[in-house]
Amino acid sequence: MSLNGKNALVTGGSRGIGRAVCIRLGAMGAHVYINYVSNPDAAEETRQAIVAAGGTADVVAFNVADAAQAEDAIKQLIKDAGSLDILVNNAGITRDGLMARMKESDWDAVLDTNLKGAFICAKAASRVMMKKRWGRIVNISSVVGFSGNAGQSNYAAAKAGMQGLTKSMAREFASRNITVNAVAPGYIVTDMTSILNEEIQEKIKAEIPLANLGSPEDVAGAVAYLVGDDGSYITGQTIHVNGGMYM
Repeated sequence: MSLNGKNALVTGGSRGIGRAVCIRLGAMGAHVYINYVSNPDAAEETRQAIVAAGGTADVVAFNVADAAQAEDAIKQLIKDAGSLDILVNNAGITRDGLMARMKESDWDAVLDTNLKGAFICAKAASRVMMKKRWGRIVNISSVVGFSGNAGQSNYAAAKAGMQGLTKSMAREFASRNITVNAVAPGYIVTDMTSILNEEIQEKIKAEIPLANLGSPEDVAGAVAYLVGDDGSYITGQTIHVNGGMYM
């Protein structure tokens, strides 16, 4: 599955799942734009990994939750690159806490980044995709958007909201040959899960039929399928990458 000649933007691409997606798309021939908001060193490490493997990439800093900032950055990217063919909405944060004690600011921060950020970036990217009559948008959701999770009402709500956003965009953009899909990871080995102690990790594994946590590369593989030629007749769908934890 070649992406030669395609330009791809991955939000939150400096670490974890985002980094794996960037490296995979770069290996497929896409020129990758690695978005970050606060860790330029990690973004540069991702860029260097792509280049070392023979790909090409640039880093681009903007906050997906800031509409003006994100729209300006994507406009400039399109001006410099000539097009934007693939968007992976991966940027996400957590502000965990029981709902009874959750601060409104923690609710807003998670919804603004994880859900509104996907809307802002997709809106900006879709303009050039519609003109070109080709595009691929993938939203990174989560298993907790389907199952819920105590202590993560904000995160689960944002990830569940991605499903409605994905399906609505898929219907709106289909006539312009733009597919919009989601990937819903389960428990993946990233910075977010590394803070869990060994006992909690073992309890999680016991709930997963494949009995292990996934890797960022597992998620990247699903994204690669959706943006490549083999996924061209798939839109409005969610691929669950969770080891059978949710079916």
